[in-house]
Amino acid sequence: MGLTVIDAGILIGFFDASDAHHLGAKRELANAQQRGDQIAIPASALAEALVSPSRHGESSVTAILEFIERLPVVVAELDIDTAVVAARLRARHGQKVKLPDALVIATAIHVEAGVLVTTDRGWPPKSKLGFEGNLIKL
Repeated sequence: MGLTVIDAGILIGFFDASDAHHLGAKRELANAQQRGDQIAIPASALAEALVSPSRHGESSVTAILEFIERLPVVVAELDIDTAVVAARLRARHGQKVKLPDALVIATAIHVEAGVLVTTDRGWPPKSKLGFEGNLIKL
């Protein structure tokens, strides 16, 4: 049993059938379950994924929260070690890694995830990020 960290785009894509990443998000969540992986999303990425549902009302937010509880998806809290790693990533990579993305990558590094799944193809290669696991860019 391993650990898969997902970014906001995976959750957004999963719930929006018209999203370009919908099928890939469904596939990667199913793959993580088939591997027996625990699935985690950083709290910062969950907040990002909840922006659009929040515009549609509380029932939309509740639906997402119930889904992540049923799957289950663990919400990774931001701690000082993760914050330091995120700041270093952001400083090193400039505009290629924005702070929300740096927090996702830093979480995956800090929790030693085996897989990190993102919808952001603009990230530098995993070797430049310091991530040791499998980086999947949809």
